[in-house]
Amino acid sequence: MKSAFIDIVSQVGVSGFADILFMTLIIYFLIVWLKKSKAGFILTGIFIVGIVYIFSQLFNLVLTRFVLQGFFAVILIAILIIFQKELRQLFEQVALWSLNPGIKNKSLISLSLKPYEILSQTLVDLANNKIGALVVIPFRESIDAFLDGGTELNGKISEKLLKSIFDPNSIGHDGAVVVTDDRVSQFSSHLPLSQNFLQLQNRGTRHAAALGLAENCDALCLVVSEERGQISVARNGTLSIIPKEQLNSYLKDYYYELNPEKVESKSWMDFFRKDYKYKIVALCISALLWFVFVHESRPVYKSYSVPVKYTALPTELNISRIVPDEIKVTFSGPKREFYLVNRNEINLFIKIPNATEGINRIAITDQDVNYPKSIVLENVQPRDVKIYLEKKVKEK
Repeated sequence: MKSAFIDIVSQVGVSGFADILFMTLIIYFLIVWLKKSKAGFILTGIFIVGIVYIFSQLFNLVLTRFVLQGFFAVILIAILIIFQKELRQLFEQVALWSLNPGIKNKSLISLSLKPYEILSQTLVDLANNKIGALVVIPFRESIDAFLDGGTELNGKISEKLLKSIFDPNSIGHDGAVVVTDDRVSQFSSHLPLSQNFLQLQNRGTRHAAALGLAENCDALCLVVSEERGQISVARNGTLSIIPKEQLNSYLKDYYYELNPEKVESKSWMDFFRKDYKYKIVALCISALLWFVFVHESRPVYKSYSVPVKYTALPTELNISRIVPDEIKVTFSGPKREFYLVNRNEINLFIKIPNATEGINRIAITDQDVNYPKSIVLENVQPRDVKIYLEKKVKEK
């Protein structure tokens, strides 16, 4: 068993490992997409039906196999109908990402973004659309004493959540959103207003609230202006405009200062730690697919001993002997195809034309052998048989 495993690994090669790795990433993103689209149960049912079909092949369950063959004949159309909305969204996301890799607000990718990346891309989008927003990220000091009102949420930060809160039609869009770690702890909170008119320079209430909190504690406040489409940051009693393209790096530095370990975890090891169960499942599926469709696609030859069967004889004759009574037939095909070959599906029927009493030498042709069409008949040995016929003894 160990030597077989080593043999398989040695046959994978560099291209094989790259193939498995690439397919693992695809399967992982598909798993994430299925989880998000809530289509997992339907595809799980299809997968179970597929397993049943394989067993029907192995154990020659003729009726079950016949019914399921009709099922799989229309399964592709059924999948397209059932998941047409999800598939359209998926292909749109792939197309957008391919045309512009800088676009990061894709549902498949956003699940792996850091909180500061989600904040950055969301605030930039809001600024581009001139939708006002106010976000507070506490630092070392507590800000509870400076918050007035607000609604507790404690929801995982996401682009959709933030945009729904700051939607102009939302009741709580005018207040501040408080972000703690990777959670939106509360929204629609009111902050103390600054009286520093020199810095405010006729800016709105959001800027006054952001600067007011920054004057009283060490929290970071982010403001999106709905009039100018600009992003401002308020910290340590200072209010300043920050270019949109610099916001992500600014927030990354702030999060690093707030919690260095969590930001440093954005290393190659963090990719393996996040959703590691899904990644392990994707790797196992990818390795299995490679084994079945690549490793097991190598052409092999396999021989079977098939008993000689015959068609109807004249009523006055009986067969006393067949020499030989078994024929060796050799097939070729991908190795994986032989896993599903049912031994009972391979038969040899010969015709005995002009049957006469005594020895009848019958030539065997390829057409006399019945076998699954997924494999190829290579040889029949021997190519003829002797059939000994005798007259039936009449009953007195």
